[in-house]
Amino acid sequence: MMAWVFLIIASICEICWIFSLKFFDLKKLMTFKFSLLFSSADNLLLLLPGVGYILFGVGNIVCFSKAMKQIPASVAFASWMAIALIGVKIVDSVLLKESISLSSLLFITLILIGIIGLKIYP
Repeated sequence: MMAWVFLIIASICEICWIFSLKFFDLKKLMTFKFSLLFSSADNLLLLLPGVGYILFGVGNIVCFSKAMKQIPASVAFASWMAIALIGVKIVDSVLLKESISLSSLLFITLILIGIIGLKIYP
């Protein structure tokens, strides 16, 4: 059971990692001067996606590797990726106000059924 908790945490880290990558701006970061870090909130906000990229990436790897110690690799990978896909779609729709169609809901439901099936019948 604890392995599935690690798998869900790894999926949440994957979702956060994806969105930190989305908001990461390498061009602006290359012109960043660390001496001005605390001079304005914008400078600090410029670093957050990069810091999130590293922290969530490491958290993802650590939790996913712990989950795979008890869950077969194929089941762990499929479930991890499916949970992350569903989470990204939910964040896109709820926080970033992306549209969601009826067909998207249908396919998300099918992915969710697949995850439940892998959990029940590994």
